[in-house]
Amino acid sequence: MIIEHNGTHSWLLEYIGKCKSKEIIIGYELMQMLDILLTHFDNPDLRVELEDAHKRINFIETQCKHYEAPFAGKPFILMLFQKALIEAVYIFKIYDEEVGRWIRLYQDVLLVIGRKNGKTPLVAAIDIAEFFCGPLGIKILCSSNDYEQADLMFQAINAMREESPALSKVTRKNIKGIFFGNPQKPKHKGKFSFKNKGNIRKISSKTGAKEGRNIGIGSFDEVHELKDDSSIMPIRQALSTQDEPLYFELTTEGFTNDGYLDHRISEARQVLNGELERSRWLIWIYTQDREAEIWQDESSWVKSNPGLGTIKKWSFLRRMVDEAKTSKSTRAFVLAKDFNIKQNNAAASLTEAELINDATFDLEILRSCIGIGAVDLAETTDLVSARMMVMRPNDNSKYMIQKYFIPEIKLEKSPDGVDYLEWARQGLIEICPGNDNDFSYITNWFVHVVKQLGIKPYKIGYDNALAKYWVKDMEETGFDMIRIPQERRVMSSPMKLVEADLRSKLINYNSNPIDRWCLSNTALDIDKLGQIMPIKVQGTQIKRIDGAVTMIISYAVLMQYRSEYMNLVG
Repeated sequence: MIIEHNGTHSWLLEYIGKCKSKEIIIGYELMQMLDILLTHFDNPDLRVELEDAHKRINFIETQCKHYEAPFAGKPFILMLFQKALIEAVYIFKIYDEEVGRWIRLYQDVLLVIGRKNGKTPLVAAIDIAEFFCGPLGIKILCSSNDYEQADLMFQAINAMREESPALSKVTRKNIKGIFFGNPQKPKHKGKFSFKNKGNIRKISSKTGAKEGRNIGIGSFDEVHELKDDSSIMPIRQALSTQDEPLYFELTTEGFTNDGYLDHRISEARQVLNGELERSRWLIWIYTQDREAEIWQDESSWVKSNPGLGTIKKWSFLRRMVDEAKTSKSTRAFVLAKDFNIKQNNAAASLTEAELINDATFDLEILRSCIGIGAVDLAETTDLVSARMMVMRPNDNSKYMIQKYFIPEIKLEKSPDGVDYLEWARQGLIEICPGNDNDFSYITNWFVHVVKQLGIKPYKIGYDNALAKYWVKDMEETGFDMIRIPQERRVMSSPMKLVEADLRSKLINYNSNPIDRWCLSNTALDIDKLGQIMPIKVQGTQIKRIDGAVTMIISYAVLMQYRSEYMNLVG
């Protein structure tokens, strides 16, 4: 395949050629975009001019340096796929009647790529290259869903600026942004003087007053977290006065259901399939063609990870895939973040086979044992779960003693399709008279566990800051109460351990049907860091997960006080 245009080497043509020959493996959706780009070279309505792209590529490789280990201080030598992307952005020109000249064809860029493939440093490098190589007075905006993520790109730009003596001596940085002009060595005229009012700034989606800006380049990092386009549109509108605006969206897949990225990806696929016209939109998606190839053929991993082996370590990804085979939470995170396969964050945490445990036990085997209590008081007018998790010497099993409480009024409605009254007849639920749960019933149950069953709680975990009177009553009764906030940083690791122990049948909940029901209603809510929280399975909002929550709370207490508790167990 020809890799030159008018006697000049084209990185894009080289990349397309190697992808076509299977020397470089890519997914079907990126190949669709490359096929579209290939037609541009013979389109009489377009011009192909390599100069702008090569100027920026040369700037990045000669002026920019990496700023993070293990590449810190080394020149930013672009990989072929990165050069191809830059060329695709810059080389195609279309005549604009309104502007009265040939301008860049592509103004919107969607880059979807697996984590740790250098997407943020790449777009940061393009931004700083445009700052120096672009028009006088250009303004660049770095944005994301939160300030910290927006700051990552801004700091990447600034680190490259600081690493280069040539760039740093003609620019300055302050709390507001990066600007041209150096107070120590001022220039009185020209692009690198104070008269150049170009700048680079950062904002987050939570920043107010996004309207009224006038920018030439906007970059939005990790758009997968957005629920809608309310944070995007002010930035895109701020580009509307420019002859050649450039807007980057860069992201991995995420877990926000029916969010902005879902709609954006849907539209992108319509464009690639010829069902929707978006001639100014460059769609650059690195993803797998199907999930099965991930588990069957590791050579396919480069479809989502073009930097694999150079930027991202094979050993790291192999380790993550191995973990994903046995952990639902890790699996969902790896499929979304490493392979760009969208995951439903409201899918059941465990399969029916994994959560069912028909093992039972006689309460007498736990007499004189030490346990860990847990209570979920999230709703005072709904189902409440109280639990005692007990371990025995030389036994890895966790034995669960549980009790549920429900207000009398809820027995009449029962909107979730279960027969609470029957469970009450079986002694599994205690009915509290009236419209609210009476927390004294919970206190009495723990007293019963101590006095009648001979099981003493080491500590009791709970989460309800407003239940201070009940907590005080429990403490005055002699129980050691520990608050376990239902936050990801607290609940994530215990939930993963509960998941693993349920799979291994190490949690013996005495075949309690309410426990099993709550577990079947429980889903994973995963954030961008892979931390998880229990939520209800999508479409089961009236069902309950309280029993699963108290299991996780008991594990959270166990993890905090494992050494002390295991010493008591003996």
